[in-house]
Amino acid sequence: MTLHFMERIALEDDGPEGAADDPVFCVHGLGGSGNIWIPMMAALARHRVLRIDLPGSGLSQRAEGALSVSRFVDAALMACERLGIKRAHWLGHSLGTIVCQHLAVMAPERVSSLALFGPLLAPADAARQGLKARALKARHEGVTGMHSIALQTVQAALSRETRERNLLAVSFVRDALMRGDPEAYARSCEALAAAQPADVDRITAPVLLVTGDEDAVAPPQGLRSLADRMQSSLNLRSVVLPRCGHWTTLERPDECGRAWTEFMGSVSRLPRRRSGTAVHRAERVHRAERVYG
Repeated sequence: MTLHFMERIALEDDGPEGAADDPVFCVHGLGGSGNIWIPMMAALARHRVLRIDLPGSGLSQRAEGALSVSRFVDAALMACERLGIKRAHWLGHSLGTIVCQHLAVMAPERVSSLALFGPLLAPADAARQGLKARALKARHEGVTGMHSIALQTVQAALSRETRERNLLAVSFVRDALMRGDPEAYARSCEALAAAQPADVDRITAPVLLVTGDEDAVAPPQGLRSLADRMQSSLNLRSVVLPRCGHWTTLERPDECGRAWTEFMGSVSRLPRRRSGTAVHRAERVHRAERVYG
């Protein structure tokens, strides 16, 4: 494993640099870091895996200035340029799914596929107000506020079964938030509150959408709505995981890994085509799957 620092942006680099397949580039969500992908590393083992800490999060907390989705996209593209990554399979969680959607529209030549866990097109109006209130709490109350936010997140964003039986996932979420810099977290909340939808109908890359049946942030009905807007995707799959909340890769890592592996199997069977070329209707494979177990 190699740790890269580029303009105060941290990125961990795992796996064979000369792997024949395109690398995997992982983008975390609000309050997370590249560490949320570690439970899925066994499923990603064949690939070179790049796990960024977005500006304002994890080891990139010292990044200065206002944060935004466009800045997060720029940070990911900058890392690709510095590391010589021309194309990648992109994995996103929560806020990271919005980043991946914008990146896929802005730079489709960089995207081999998208796998979006707890996917959001953009926050609803009520969620935007809640994020702004959370930013104020973190900024004005500091560590005490972050402790309160961590407890609220555990209750609201994890499934009942996770809270009762998967105490490692609970401790991860608590620790990630309680160790976060309050001001950096506040700026991240404001970035998500201001996020606008990407033109996802323009995305032609294969797409996997995964959410939990108890995900109040990215509920199954929201996943279906997002899938309906991604009609240009060459291969679209949707998965709903049982007894799972919003932190899918922590709560159901084996199921997430299996869904991604099966998705990648379907992607490998698709005809190769030059980036930017139109997708012929006969080439499209659209599958809506509801998975329990």
